[in-house]
Amino acid sequence: MTDPFPQRIVCLTEEPTETLYALGEQARIVGISGFTVRPPEARREKPKVSAFTSAKLDRILALEPDLAIGFSDIQADIAQALIKAGVEVWISNHRSVEGILGYIRRLGGMVGVPDKANAYAARAEAHIASVREAAAALPRRPKVYFEEWDEPAISGIRWVAELIRIAGGDDIFPELAAQSLAKDRILADDTEAARRAPDIVIGSWCGKRFRPEKVARRPGWAEVPAVRDGELHEVKSPIILQPGPACLFDGLDALHAIIRRWAERHA
Repeated sequence: MTDPFPQRIVCLTEEPTETLYALGEQARIVGISGFTVRPPEARREKPKVSAFTSAKLDRILALEPDLAIGFSDIQADIAQALIKAGVEVWISNHRSVEGILGYIRRLGGMVGVPDKANAYAARAEAHIASVREAAAALPRRPKVYFEEWDEPAISGIRWVAELIRIAGGDDIFPELAAQSLAKDRILADDTEAARRAPDIVIGSWCGKRFRPEKVARRPGWAEVPAVRDGELHEVKSPIILQPGPACLFDGLDALHAIIRRWAERHA
């Protein structure tokens, strides 16, 4: 019996690529996003056919995909073009830790390996539980400002805020984290983050290097605890801003390491 599941998948973002490699199903991938960095072998092995908001439609169609996988409303135009060209498309739109775990299981089911996907998601759940337990033992919880862009300042999305809580901290903009669109997480007042006095600032400026000295020079920031104590840190965007496995493992570990060191210094 031939395999009835998709054989030629184009991944328009990184998380399906990383998940399929983790499940041992990378042979099904025929094209990837140019922003893909995980796993590194994907960049060497697979043709790059899309960015996040644009795609090389002719190159994608030349690969004869039987499924294209993308993420969020931002890729609606790419999805529409592919659908009009006769390609089956799945656009996920998960925004939470539970959503990421569900995504892993759904993707595994779509390619016919639900048992492997369940096992991998269970690994992630066990890792999350381990970090949550370690965080519960910390003597203090810091207030954390996570910034995913600087001009304008944009606070962290929901899964990031959830991971910060799991790692032992408290996001200072929980009301904004509930907003799925970046435009709805723009800080209306540039000084509001300083007024909330974060103990830690974590920058993950998607696609460019975090500049802590620029944050420290912002008006009203000189006496912010994070600036005063030198607690301005970077977590690279590929391990925290992609709603896939990376943030549940490396991203969560990076957050917890920063928070743990802070808690130990302020015990």
